[in-house]
Amino acid sequence: MQYTLFTDNVADLTVSEAFERSKSIGSEGLDLTVRPGGHVLPAKAEMGLSAARMATDRHEMEIPMAPTAITDTDSPHAEDVIASCSHYGIRKIKLGYWRYEPFGKIQAQISDTKKKIERLIKLTRKYDILPCVHVHSGDILANGGSLLYLLLEDFSPDDIGAYADPMHVTVEGGSYGLEIGLDLITPWISLVGIKNFHWIAGDRDERGQRTYTTQYVPLTDGQANSHDS
Repeated sequence: MQYTLFTDNVADLTVSEAFERSKSIGSEGLDLTVRPGGHVLPAKAEMGLSAARMATDRHEMEIPMAPTAITDTDSPHAEDVIASCSHYGIRKIKLGYWRYEPFGKIQAQISDTKKKIERLIKLTRKYDILPCVHVHSGDILANGGSLLYLLLEDFSPDDIGAYADPMHVTVEGGSYGLEIGLDLITPWISLVGIKNFHWIAGDRDERGQRTYTTQYVPLTDGQANSHDS
């Protein structure tokens, strides 16, 4: 298992500085963003990843994965990003997010998203890249283990991976959502996010209902069970 630093957490640093920070905390490399607003912009993927690879060699570290905004083969610069990742030794990418649409369309949306995944598998296979789908809380189609399972069940773990995230699964799944969700997606798990949260009470809404938001906290202080996962 490799531990990497997600570069969104060091967005104000250069790639070289991010490697230095990563090494200082005992990480083995970077989870380098290749998406709009990331360390490498999709339109400049080849140039940006070339520079990142030189920094990798200087620091004797690795970039084993890259988060992208790719959700279909026609996403902007999709093939350029995938080809550049492959050329510079990045073997796994995190796909972008499919947003949950208005109520009543989820079955059709799951079916449509499976077609997108099938197209992406054909493209990434060409470059020996494993695309991975992140479990993420909120209005994301894959916002829990059960939904991610529905997206992946027809595909081989050799062709598509699951990016498990105990924090986000717990946000959506409560007490047993984490265990059941991980049980369902285990065959596909290729990446795991390590972070934690707790709920923060906010103001009451116009009907008097207390509102809550999530806040990142140290790993052992949060509400996702970091030991069992």
